[in-house]
Amino acid sequence: MMHNKKVEIFIDTLPEFEPGWVWLVGAGPGDPGLLTLHSVNALCQADVIVYDALVDHSILSIADPHAEFHYAGKRGGKPSLKQQDISLKLVQLAKDGRRVCRLKGGDPFVFGRGAEEALTLVENSISFRVIPGISAGIGGLAYAGIPVTHRDTNHSVTFLTGHDAGGVVPDTIDWQGLARSSPVIVMYMAMKHAELIARKLMDAGRAADEPMAFVCHATTPTMTVHETTLGTVGNLSDLGFTPPAIIVIGEVVKLRVALDWFGSLHSHKLLKNSYSQVRA
Repeated sequence: MMHNKKVEIFIDTLPEFEPGWVWLVGAGPGDPGLLTLHSVNALCQADVIVYDALVDHSILSIADPHAEFHYAGKRGGKPSLKQQDISLKLVQLAKDGRRVCRLKGGDPFVFGRGAEEALTLVENSISFRVIPGISAGIGGLAYAGIPVTHRDTNHSVTFLTGHDAGGVVPDTIDWQGLARSSPVIVMYMAMKHAELIARKLMDAGRAADEPMAFVCHATTPTMTVHETTLGTVGNLSDLGFTPPAIIVIGEVVKLRVALDWFGSLHSHKLLKNSYSQVRA
């Protein structure tokens, strides 16, 4: 790789990570190349890194070799720290004068509980910075060749989580309103309840043959994509698919046959004339 003196000078102008601060950092959906410069800057300066389950270890390797690591991952059905305990750990580490990088998969403020942690920092007079990351609901789908918007299919998109704090489908979702108003729906953490969600949407008026796709382990070498429809979603675990997964529903899924650029790197052929399938 060629070294660019201007890039080095630019990096030197990035913020200094001061002791007693917490930086809430988005690590992106998985591919280390999707880290922002601010994220890399945080990793290189942090004394302590508190990281989630979905952060790839190749990203952790960027950190200062003397940094201390604390795992704070949450995976469904497995023992994990309580959210309040994680937030208070950040407070204590900062009060000890450490430079604390709270590293989260995706974006801290997109279904990442970053706001909850930031509010705890505010309550305890801890200074913090938020470093956004590429959310899997956008970046992960882009790697699968599925744009979340296209002017001939949709002028809006809805992002929602597939389960609440109790692990069940949120009962606050207006399924009738969602089915009527959002041509494209992107769901996080919904794989376990995909069949139930599909039924709710069809009961609310969505067509059984509406395109639907699951993108598992998005942007990583093990990424898999399963295309189906609302009416034939089935049990994904029976097909060998495992979370984390992003689910997308809508006509934009049809664009994948033409836009699967990542798959084309592995001999998947792009169909140039497939655009007519979306407009049909």
